[in-house]
Amino acid sequence: MTNTTVEPDEATRLRNDVVEQLLADGTIFSAEIEVVMRKVPRHEFTPDTPLEKAYDPYAAVITKTDEHGVQLSSVSAPQIQAMMLEQAKVRPGMRVLEIGSGGLNAAYLAELVGEDGEVVTVDIDPAVTDRASRLLVEHGYDKVRVVTADAAEPIPGLGEVDVVMVTVGAWDIAPAWTSQLKPHGRLVVPLRMRGLTRSIALTQISGEHGTYLESDSALICGFVPMQGSTAHREELLLPNGTPEIGLRFDDGLPADPHRLDNAVTTPRHEMWTGVTIGLQELLDTLQMTMAIALPGFCIMAVDEDLDTGVVAPSNKRFALAAVEDDSFAYLVTRRTEDNKHVEYGVHALGPNAQHLANKVTDVLRDWKANHRGRPSPIIRVYPASTPDDQITADRVIDKVHSRIALSWPPA
Repeated sequence: MTNTTVEPDEATRLRNDVVEQLLADGTIFSAEIEVVMRKVPRHEFTPDTPLEKAYDPYAAVITKTDEHGVQLSSVSAPQIQAMMLEQAKVRPGMRVLEIGSGGLNAAYLAELVGEDGEVVTVDIDPAVTDRASRLLVEHGYDKVRVVTADAAEPIPGLGEVDVVMVTVGAWDIAPAWTSQLKPHGRLVVPLRMRGLTRSIALTQISGEHGTYLESDSALICGFVPMQGSTAHREELLLPNGTPEIGLRFDDGLPADPHRLDNAVTTPRHEMWTGVTIGLQELLDTLQMTMAIALPGFCIMAVDEDLDTGVVAPSNKRFALAAVEDDSFAYLVTRRTEDNKHVEYGVHALGPNAQHLANKVTDVLRDWKANHRGRPSPIIRVYPASTPDDQITADRVIDKVHSRIALSWPPA
């Protein structure tokens, strides 16, 4: 489909290098995805970007920021695009709705559906859709329909589609996405759950009590957050009374956040858990174990300009944490003697710091015994009106439009 006739040899080499890297690391495993990622000229959809940056396998290209430098739009990293395309399982002749436009991913989808398929790409920002339209037409993908709209609402004239692919970070599942899916259709979405984002591939299933979605894969990722009616901001709790320490809650603050007001005035309780991991080991199931097991799970960040040392996380921007009543705790790490592993520890502050540290340690040891190296939780998405007795799960996260059920698969 591309009508690019002149292309720098260097771009071709870099594009093939990217594909070889993603084949080697297992991100690409199907011939169809390999073919389209070798074919479509990624750099033509990231104009004014140096070739080396455009073809970095693991880095996004930011295309728009606001006046504060907050990222509003980007072209996702090749690794993320390949990962989600594999999850989507798009085949020739399918009808696909892409939510979050940019042009490049729509070009990949157009190649995958072929002449008999259809791709509709939607974005809320007219500057983004104007750019996507221009680039798609310039490179021979004029059959792609580009729409400017809030995709939380049904797209007029769309009808039902085989696949809905969301390429912006979502906090909730809009009913319009599922209502536009064909029976047994597929939704791929980067969904934020308790502050953790996973690209989830979901299939529509008809059950005894109605229709719901069930995952067959959930992979760690990061995305520019969604704008419009389904946008959602995390809430921030400041236990030190200043922005030095921020505890970010994705689904609402604790019932009485002021109980933490004096937590930082108590001595810091520190303990090491004996739980070690390899330096390259994926933390997917560890993060999810904490998110499922700890009601007060949150993410802690420290402002380095205001840091007084009250807390000492290993990663000041992102530390797994938890709050319980008048105390909070967070994870730390240290290298082991062989320098090939790290050990997890727990720091806690507050009147009941030791009790909370012991609880978090028990969760880590449960992960080591029961979930380490095993499949991720199964994620099911139910309508918000679904009663409790129709959901069986280890943790249910209530959103505005949906209830997200997390369940560990049978051992």
